[in-house]
Amino acid sequence: MGRGKLRIHLGAAPGVGKTYAMLAEAHRRLERGTDCVVAFAETHGRPRTEALLPGLEKVPYRRLEQGGVTVAEMDLDAVLARRPRVALVDELAHTNAPGSRNAKRWQDVEELLAAGIDVLSTVGIQHLESLGDIVESITGVREPETVPDEVVRRADQVELVDMTPEALRRRMAHGNIHQPDQVDAALSSYFRPGNLAALRELALLWVADRVDAHLQRYRSEHAVSAIWGSRERIVVGLTGGPEGRTLIRRAARLAEKGAGGQLLAVYISRSDGLTSASPGELAAQRTLVEDLGGSFHHVVGDDIPAALLDFARGANATQIVLGSSRRRTWQYVFGPGVGATVARDCGPDLDVHIVTHEEAAKGRGLPVTRGAPLGRLRLAWGWAVGTAGPVLLAMLLNAFDPGLAIDMLMFLAVTVAAALLGGLAPALASAAVGSLLLNFLFTPPLHTWTVADPRNIVAIVVFVAVGASVASVVDLAARRTQQAARLRAESEILSFLAGNVLRGETGLEDLLERVRETFGMESAALLERAGDVEPWTCAGRVGRGRPVERPEDADVEVPVGDHMALALTGRVPPAEDRRVLAAFAAQAAVVLDRRRLREQADRALALAEGNRIRTALLAAVSHDLRTPLAGIKAAVSSLRSEDVEWSDEDRAELLEGIEDGADRLDHLVGNLLDMSRLHTGTVTPLMRGTDLDEVVPRALGGVPEDSVVLDVPETLPMVDADPGLLERAMANVVENAVKYSPPGEKVLVAASALADRVEVRVVDRGPGVPDEAKERIFAPFQRHGDAPRGAGVGLGLAVARGFTEAMGGTLNADDTPGGGLTMTLTLHATGASPEDGRVTAPNERRAS
Repeated sequence: MGRGKLRIHLGAAPGVGKTYAMLAEAHRRLERGTDCVVAFAETHGRPRTEALLPGLEKVPYRRLEQGGVTVAEMDLDAVLARRPRVALVDELAHTNAPGSRNAKRWQDVEELLAAGIDVLSTVGIQHLESLGDIVESITGVREPETVPDEVVRRADQVELVDMTPEALRRRMAHGNIHQPDQVDAALSSYFRPGNLAALRELALLWVADRVDAHLQRYRSEHAVSAIWGSRERIVVGLTGGPEGRTLIRRAARLAEKGAGGQLLAVYISRSDGLTSASPGELAAQRTLVEDLGGSFHHVVGDDIPAALLDFARGANATQIVLGSSRRRTWQYVFGPGVGATVARDCGPDLDVHIVTHEEAAKGRGLPVTRGAPLGRLRLAWGWAVGTAGPVLLAMLLNAFDPGLAIDMLMFLAVTVAAALLGGLAPALASAAVGSLLLNFLFTPPLHTWTVADPRNIVAIVVFVAVGASVASVVDLAARRTQQAARLRAESEILSFLAGNVLRGETGLEDLLERVRETFGMESAALLERAGDVEPWTCAGRVGRGRPVERPEDADVEVPVGDHMALALTGRVPPAEDRRVLAAFAAQAAVVLDRRRLREQADRALALAEGNRIRTALLAAVSHDLRTPLAGIKAAVSSLRSEDVEWSDEDRAELLEGIEDGADRLDHLVGNLLDMSRLHTGTVTPLMRGTDLDEVVPRALGGVPEDSVVLDVPETLPMVDADPGLLERAMANVVENAVKYSPPGEKVLVAASALADRVEVRVVDRGPGVPDEAKERIFAPFQRHGDAPRGAGVGLGLAVARGFTEAMGGTLNADDTPGGGLTMTLTLHATGASPEDGRVTAPNERRAS
């Protein structure tokens, strides 16, 4: 059986009817005789949605305990065993409860599809992973549950479930989405008209892009070359000339007139690489196109009009923008020009705009190129072959006399060899010497400078012409090859620099070493000075050459501004290398500035952090230390007083108060010391295999005995941890949970194994923490909400996370289903294999 089909109902916001549409589709398929079952459907108590459930077979859900609450999850094994034709799986982005086979519901759906079961599912646009930041900026709410975009894009069908913001707000006001007591808050926050309109636009654009990709794939698969004008796509043809910016802006205005218009700029270069385009101008035009929201494309083609039309049809373009020709009037004798040819051959589906500009009819300059030197050794060999080669060949042929035709071919071969080695001049010399020798030694009458047969005259002339032509072509190819190799090397170097500018990875010394190696220098240094009369100082230097104290002492000086220069020693490079050297010098200055700014930022951050900690510490000392100290002093003063006769009960109560105050002080000072160790980096965990069922109970010593329910199985694998740090971290987390739990509500401490990790969850039923504050509560000296003064200085969770991360684990806060906060502490199991996630059994490990 093949892979199943996935159909997703995509909605812009909660309540638009995704689940309703999924259930309605199931009823339609059921009427056609398709075997459909409900694997999981979340109705959220909405009556109209629940009314569609009767008549559909439902696979019983799994019931799992999560934080003392029973939650329902899809029973994947039961659905696979039932093997329906179609399974309904609601909320694709849902996170499964701990203990499930897969962490996410979309992974369950992948297993159903692999088993050949078709799936109907739902997802909201706010749950797409790539749109999380955008949705948060619109609504102010970060969706914790997301699904990778690729999962949704791979769906066989994506149906948009749409509703106007006004209709959705009416549905909310009528109580069809949330409970009545939640309607006002929802309408004034998440369900504001602007939020819903923005989310709806996101959903429509996402689906439109997917439809466009499907259309392009269909056109490619079916070889459709006709233009389908589903949206305006404007192609602007660039030549690299100064008129390109005018054309780009004109094309951008055309694209803006149509909804969803696209701008595509294309530059077509000849395959031989000979072009008059300015690289700097092309780079500026590329930047302009991207700033205007378009895309830049570089295409190679010898027939410019045909290549432009092929690109436009391949991109399903609707309009082409070209500039008026820069040809002068007399130049039209060579042809109609690119614009006229494109307008003639474009057909009825493409509109061609010819835009006037200041460069029109001013003429097009020819490219100015200069041959690259071939090297002294190659020139020497070329002249040797071009002059001595024909003489030696004549001596050899005179001994064997193979005939005039073979003689001429052999001399032509020597001419080509001279061209390959030394270029044009040695080849012409070889052709001249060879023609003279052919005439004197091998053309009747022999040993005279005359030629009796006119056909031999023609043969010698053709020999000289062919030799010169072949030599010029070979010489040009050799020079172009060397030029291409050099330009490729330059482009690789500049690409390296551009990549490092964007990533900010290369340090100053690394960059200087790259300069030294690239140009074969002995040393490279970056010199700077504070003013025109100040002495030069070395900001960075690499190499073993002589030290350079001033730019004037170097073999190569590349200035960077008025007070900085790149100084190189070893040799004097050719003038064309200075362009790349200037780029290196500018980048070196940027790297130096970035390094100094980073150092300043680090110092400022360290100072700010130190000031913040000192301020918070002073506040903690002034407030939180004063209360237990005052209590202890009052109790001691009372006990020492001789004016009052204390009973044994009163004396015991005062002593208990002293003990409680001392314990609070001990706990507070311990957290302060731990925090200082974490900030100074002196925490060094002693990692070893640790049993949670031994450490966790010891961590509960600071809380009342009946305040915690412990569920740590003895069969759990051991974890890599420092027992002391783990105990301290668990104690702080549990004490925090007990502190905020309502009276009579117990805190659940449960542990379970998951792949190569072990999770310890501390679940409370307190007021909980909003999503935007879940990270803030782990910062030092932070207390959430209206915590009383006696609740501590806000170091417990910061110390717990610091110790956990020092042991290679994580500590995160999540909502408890039904209300409250769940702290999840995750550690690596001892002996876990990163490749397959295998964890050695506890009895095996303890026996080893």
